[in-house]
Amino acid sequence: MGPPSPDSSAPTRRVLVVMRHGKAEAFGREDHQRRLTEKGRRESTAAGKWLAAQGIVPNEAYVSSATRTRQTWEALVAGSGTPAEARVEDAVYSADADSALDVLRGAPADAEVVLYVGHNPTAASLAHLLDDGDPDPESFRAMSAGFPTAAIAVLEISVPWAELDVATGHLAAFHVDQGAG
Repeated sequence: MGPPSPDSSAPTRRVLVVMRHGKAEAFGREDHQRRLTEKGRRESTAAGKWLAAQGIVPNEAYVSSATRTRQTWEALVAGSGTPAEARVEDAVYSADADSALDVLRGAPADAEVVLYVGHNPTAASLAHLLDDGDPDPESFRAMSAGFPTAAIAVLEISVPWAELDVATGHLAAFHVDQGAG
């Protein structure tokens, strides 16, 4: 008998894209209802275009239920052409990094590219928490300088989604569109 064959249903890669929503109105009747500004729409569409150019098109998405994150998702879809349907969740709106991990652990086992669209400080905390301590140096420097609106951290994940935890990702890229302003 030969060695066991690899599980053909396992994805060839697991990539997590952690994104902060685009630039939003400074004030709203409720925080949950704040909308994207025109700059926010432009930078979110540009983020989608950047992801598509990198070959990182989400096939699973978890999006905060806030208006600005749903609008970020819509603009990102327009830019990236992803056919993914977003899972819009109140849990992402109120998540800290640990509860965000809980949400992401529910990703389908066969998902290759999972997108998380949320808020700061959670988005930045989540990306730092997942990094394995050996990030791409340039990406780490950029991310450590701040996680502005529509910023994207791309992490290569080394475990099945259900096992996602501290230091199970490798920060491979960090992107902020400088021309969307």
